[in-house]
Amino acid sequence: MTSTLFTGGTVVDGTLAQPSVADVLVVDGRVEQVGPGLGVEADRVVDCTGQTVTPGLFDCHVHVMFEQPSMVRILQTPFSLPFFEAAGRLRRTLATGITWVRDAGGADLGVAEAVRRGLTPGPRMQIAINLISQTGGHGDDWQLCGAHVGLMPEHPGCPSAVVDGPVEMRKKVRELIRAGADVLKVATSGGVLSPRSNPLHGHLRDDEIDALVSEASAAGLHVMAHAQATDGIKAAVRGGIRSIEHGIYLDDEAIEMMLDRGTWLVPTLLAPRAVLAQADAGIPLPDAVVAKARMVSEAHDDSVRRAIEAGVKVAMGTDSGVGEHGTNLDELAIMRDLGMSEIEAWHATTRVAAELLGVEEDYGTLEPGKVGDVVVLDGAYDDLAGLGDRVRSVWLAGEPTPEREPVVT
Repeated sequence: MTSTLFTGGTVVDGTLAQPSVADVLVVDGRVEQVGPGLGVEADRVVDCTGQTVTPGLFDCHVHVMFEQPSMVRILQTPFSLPFFEAAGRLRRTLATGITWVRDAGGADLGVAEAVRRGLTPGPRMQIAINLISQTGGHGDDWQLCGAHVGLMPEHPGCPSAVVDGPVEMRKKVRELIRAGADVLKVATSGGVLSPRSNPLHGHLRDDEIDALVSEASAAGLHVMAHAQATDGIKAAVRGGIRSIEHGIYLDDEAIEMMLDRGTWLVPTLLAPRAVLAQADAGIPLPDAVVAKARMVSEAHDDSVRRAIEAGVKVAMGTDSGVGEHGTNLDELAIMRDLGMSEIEAWHATTRVAAELLGVEEDYGTLEPGKVGDVVVLDGAYDDLAGLGDRVRSVWLAGEPTPEREPVVT
């Protein structure tokens, strides 16, 4: 039996309970007790006085196979190099306290298995493999020159996911499940980084979305929708898709639909900011991409602000890969600035996100019986500035990760 006691920290337990100074005891990988002054013996004692203790954190939208992509970089990158780069990105993500990610396209089964088998450190993973898209949609990497060059190149572990019509949709879902998908991702609108799509246009028809959701449901899987256009958001909600990613052009009807259906919103507020920062830094991006990023920025913040105010379920997601990996926790301050309290931002990054991924029985809160994923950060929980630089130790099932060496006694 192995035990670790985290003492004297302010515990943000992943629920909406008011944080308080308490101890957390993890025994054989699971939380056994949480409370003030437990006074129990343990194999390891971590003094967390003056620090914040949270459950393992979630990012529900990442892309570990790329980072700050540009067409020049893609064309000059050897095919296999991103698999090795992904290992470093996974380590950086884990070091910032993210112990669960949902990879929204690019990572194949081999990447996920490398983490699951302990071949490389990283967060626990759900993977979408590739983005299902209509021809000319956000997942279609056809370029004006006639070549196919994109963020998620086709290979045996990552089949092309461009479909038209419900019959093709049904077969493609089955192919992605065969390839190892834990979740299905679909583009029901255009997007910013794609070469020929428009974020204002809804994509795919109801019969195509119905085929997708029915096939995913038959396999016990959920569906996430890249949905920026208002019509695309409504089509996704109407079709029973579990989460709206980005949600840039939410109108009042779309918000009401999400509330009625219990649909999650994963805002990815860092993504357009990252694109604009790259453009300002001189990174070569297509003019159309930069123009689209500028176009959506203000509307995005306004939509998320109104969704938060209305009570839509919000789970933290960053679209890391569009920007830098390891900056994930910067999303919390933006969510706070758009109307969440600090404790609600932590809740979105723990319990609510765990529910979205369907793993809330074991993860997302520091409660007896849950898996002992623990993050220790310097400073107060209600100071959301520079969170990534304040992470002091990260624990998976009661064991310290090598990226953040804890001080134990």
